[in-house]
Amino acid sequence: MFAEAVGIDADAAMIREAERVSPPNTQFVRLRAEDLPAALGTFDVATLAQSFHWLDGARVTKTVLAMLRSGGSLVHVGATTHEGDGDVPREEIGALIRSYLGPVRRAGGGTLPRGTRADERELIESCGFRAGRTIEVARGETYERTEDDVVASVFSLSSAAPHLFGARLESFESDLRALLRRSSPGGRFHERARDITLRVWSIGPARS
Repeated sequence: MFAEAVGIDADAAMIREAERVSPPNTQFVRLRAEDLPAALGTFDVATLAQSFHWLDGARVTKTVLAMLRSGGSLVHVGATTHEGDGDVPREEIGALIRSYLGPVRRAGGGTLPRGTRADERELIESCGFRAGRTIEVARGETYERTEDDVVASVFSLSSAAPHLFGARLESFESDLRALLRRSSPGGRFHERARDITLRVWSIGPARS
């Protein structure tokens, strides 16, 4: 749908994976959102995929606004992509993570003592964007997950990234796998993908 797309991520391994699976009209830059604009140019659309709550929201939003062409849009992709509804014991996994890392949710190198922010919409609009439309993308397909898939999904979380466990990483993974084997001795799980919500903000007049 676009002549060119640019993706950013702070993690080198994520950049390598994105480069491996993406089409040739894309490029990826190892970069924190707070380091934009980084001479990347101007764009028609900017997307934030389930990430706004980790960012310096006001700083990033104002920078993105300046990077968009007239009539451009900011799209927030709300999707819990690492988990869905099914038989993966997510509550027990969460309790295990807390037993290792403490009750306060970790956020990469920081913490979220009050949870994720609830005023994203108000903050984005206060920075100069106009409220646009909300698009619901229905999902519902069911995926089979192996034990390794579930372990990878846990370590993909900023709140459970491998480096957070330090010298206890091997012990945590051992306990995690034992929990999964108790839940499903056959090593197979199923998750139904959750719907995705796209919230669109515009530089121009609000859309109906």
